[in-house]
Amino acid sequence: MAEHLGDRLGRLRRLGDQTQEGLAERAGVSVDVIRKLEQRRKHSARLPTLHALAKGLGVELTALLGDPPGVPSNGDADPPQLVAVRRAIMPPLFAPLPEPADAKALTLTLLKKTIAEGWTLYHRAEFGRLMDVLPDVLADARFLAAVGTADQRAAGQAALGKALQLGGHLAIRMGKTDLALSALERAMVAAEQSSDPLLAPMISNSVAWNYQRQNRLPDAERLAVHAADSLSREGVTTLEGMRVWGGLVMSAATSVARSGDYETAGGMMHTAEVAAGRLGGLPSTADGRMVSVFSRSSVRIERVRLAVQHARPDEALTLARGMRLSSDTPVSWRTWLLLDVARAHTDLGNAEGAVRALQSLRRVAPGWMRHHTLAVSIVSDLWAGPVRPSGLRPLAEFLGVTTQQPPGE
Repeated sequence: MAEHLGDRLGRLRRLGDQTQEGLAERAGVSVDVIRKLEQRRKHSARLPTLHALAKGLGVELTALLGDPPGVPSNGDADPPQLVAVRRAIMPPLFAPLPEPADAKALTLTLLKKTIAEGWTLYHRAEFGRLMDVLPDVLADARFLAAVGTADQRAAGQAALGKALQLGGHLAIRMGKTDLALSALERAMVAAEQSSDPLLAPMISNSVAWNYQRQNRLPDAERLAVHAADSLSREGVTTLEGMRVWGGLVMSAATSVARSGDYETAGGMMHTAEVAAGRLGGLPSTADGRMVSVFSRSSVRIERVRLAVQHARPDEALTLARGMRLSSDTPVSWRTWLLLDVARAHTDLGNAEGAVRALQSLRRVAPGWMRHHTLAVSIVSDLWAGPVRPSGLRPLAEFLGVTTQQPPGE
């Protein structure tokens, strides 16, 4: 079973030579919360609290949350798949890149289709398969970005930027935020040489997400707001443009909320929701898999998430009730919704409702369920509760949460 949040908190606190009281003062968090976490009497905490604790400890949020499954946290070398991805993102210095073996058959249309399929793998949490194919995708994109006419090279740069952005997202999910920044910096260079005016703001959104993972909330907010404002000044006239702009507004709102200002974040989310209502009247010009996730569904999912994170479970369940997800809502976003609904039910003492949501999640996205520390924390809370509803044990066994003895045994 993965290391408990309280164990990581205690270990990081002792490494920093801090007392519980000292950390509480630096983080602005109740010392009682720290004690309960370290004593395993509390299995999770609100995301703003976790950000505050990470800041007080002087570490990235990912260090406190723990590495995702499949990423070693014991000092071992990266697995070969991840080494290959790292090498593809950052090719060997001062050496010419080899030409792809099937260069003559390679076309921009085929490459874009492959990149779109890569994003589908990402949203399905099929990270192993994605790591297998991404190095070749990046090699093909670099080749097309360097050959042909000026227009062909610009189109190739757009594909390269999108492939590098995908590599950045994968690295974030693998807990490698510095590798992610390297990928996204290279993606931005490609975007500036590309024929896609929306690529740079999309990559800015990805960098903002990486900053959130590193607990750099002010940096994340400023970057998302700047990119959204720049896009507004240039004019948003297409469906894809509105999706990119809306995604940036949601990203900025998330950073504001995690910094503790829920009311301001709520106003920003309302602005995004109004904009999402106008999507149907705009012309579409590109494959939706290659553009930011933004729709009425995604805005509502994010609102549910923020309500849960700010101890408003009743509001979260009201927002989620009767929600009809659009057909293009990725599995990753459906995962967040079901997790947040389960968390809200848990906070309200409705263990049966939480289990139902988690059972739905296991049916819809078992891969994502294994990749979320939130799923483990919710099941841990339920497993430690006085009553274990029907259906909890299979979930606990699926996630490895079976170490505590049932009450009375």
